[in-house]
Amino acid sequence: MSTLPKLPYGLSNFRQVALEDYFYVDRTGYIAKLEAHGRYHVLMRPRRFGKSLFLSMLEHYYDQLRKSEFEALFGKLHVGQHPTPLAHTYQVLVLDFSGIETGHGVETVRRGFAARVALPGIRFLRRYGYPASVVEELRSLSSPQEQLTLLCQCVADSGNKLLLLIDEYDHFANSLLAEDMGAFREAVGKGGFVRSFYETLKTATQAGMLDRFFLTGVTAIMLDSLTSGFNIAKNLTFEEDFHDILGFTRDETLTLIRPLVEGCQMNAETVMEDVTRWYNGYRFHRRCDTVYNSDMVLYFADNFDRKRCAYPDRMLDENIASDYGKLMALFAIGDRTDNYRVLEALVTEGEVIAQQQRRFDLDKAFGRDDFISLLAYVGFASLVSVQSDRMRYAIPNYVIRELYFQYFLVEWERRNQLTLPLHELADALYALSDFNNLEPLRAKLEYVLRHLSNRDSMRMDEKHLKVILITLLFQTSVWYLQSEPEVNRRYPDILLRERSPYTLAGQHLIELKYAKKQDGEAGWEAKRQEGLEQIAGYRALPDIAPMAKLHCWLLLTDGERVEVVEVV
Repeated sequence: MSTLPKLPYGLSNFRQVALEDYFYVDRTGYIAKLEAHGRYHVLMRPRRFGKSLFLSMLEHYYDQLRKSEFEALFGKLHVGQHPTPLAHTYQVLVLDFSGIETGHGVETVRRGFAARVALPGIRFLRRYGYPASVVEELRSLSSPQEQLTLLCQCVADSGNKLLLLIDEYDHFANSLLAEDMGAFREAVGKGGFVRSFYETLKTATQAGMLDRFFLTGVTAIMLDSLTSGFNIAKNLTFEEDFHDILGFTRDETLTLIRPLVEGCQMNAETVMEDVTRWYNGYRFHRRCDTVYNSDMVLYFADNFDRKRCAYPDRMLDENIASDYGKLMALFAIGDRTDNYRVLEALVTEGEVIAQQQRRFDLDKAFGRDDFISLLAYVGFASLVSVQSDRMRYAIPNYVIRELYFQYFLVEWERRNQLTLPLHELADALYALSDFNNLEPLRAKLEYVLRHLSNRDSMRMDEKHLKVILITLLFQTSVWYLQSEPEVNRRYPDILLRERSPYTLAGQHLIELKYAKKQDGEAGWEAKRQEGLEQIAGYRALPDIAPMAKLHCWLLLTDGERVEVVEVV
């Protein structure tokens, strides 16, 4: 078994990755492209997509104090063989606006924002040898724009050039927006301290004090405020030439997977199919191939059990799930019910169509196109194709689908004022996975249906019934759950397939039927017979018949009572 490279999962310090021989997908070829493309750049990508490591790479490349380390850091990389004239010619200021407290009013946010400028600013002044008097002057300033002006002026007076790198520019704003729209507008809108900060950046560029700028974030929710103050920045988010600047391509992912499964009775291409289903699917330009979430792939590789040749128990790191969970608070912007309908359409229809919004004006109504575009920014939806002037979006992969259904469970409880104890649901799912007993889950489904509000029960059909059942099933990760998979040109409702590393009592095919109450017992029996015939047809399919330990079930309901029939 070959030795795997060290995996940089969770690392964002380029120096550590380069000098300690971690696995690294070379993105230094983009340095020359960025330099040719302008001086001021903005790039949005979903959470945990490698943004911080990319900024760290830029910092180490341009920092004038790291010139002696150039060969050690970059010698094996593209830019090491093709350096640009700007290498190590800048004093580099790095700001990170994550972690700002947002729950106690605008003034608290402003102080947190100012601290995220002042503290790195003090380190910057000391690192580049500026007088202690300048450090004290910076300490005395409470305004972020005054702090930035002082830093830019110091660099200009010294005859040096300044490169500003900003990570997570919108992190605090996303939280503030979900919590308090009024506070968001006060901080970010006209006259707010955030807009004033970026107006200061623009002034610094016009005065020649700020030479280059690179900003990253997740959403464009603050871009209108940013570009109003700093309207010379180029947005790379949807540009074809910069599509693969972050994330992994298929070939890059396969390069990591091949040595991972060496010595296992596993085919690398087969593992890649699973990795693709779980972590691929992100497209930011219609002409480009999808890319994989790099952090998710690294998590998989880092937690792959090479001794047992088994996948991780959890295919999504809890830290990533937590990050995405926080972004779900944005689902409440605008009309929450309309947003819920969009999410339902994504999971029932498979796609939604919208005009892409490249920036948001929150002084106007936040509509359906805005919400779908926001989903695409945060990574809950991804571009599939273009239809005229509109975009078709779908859920990018299986882990995001899991997160949707975790959200649905919480939203049901809120919308219908019901409580579904998670330990009871876990017991019901355990009964199915380990004992092939569907009865406890049938009872939970019946409980939910009986407690739906009128607005939800009036819309009940087989699609909505399926959303409810899948939401319950997605509260465990022991199966690979497929909803209406294409199997020999047929589409069974739900397949629960055994997945590595779990050994389960069975695999399951579930067919759902909804009988309208007004059709009475005759309608109920007709639906039962229809379901039984469909299951018989599915069991005979070439891709279904060989499935080991397969149990087939019919779930029949009228929106209140639920009957379960095991078809043997």
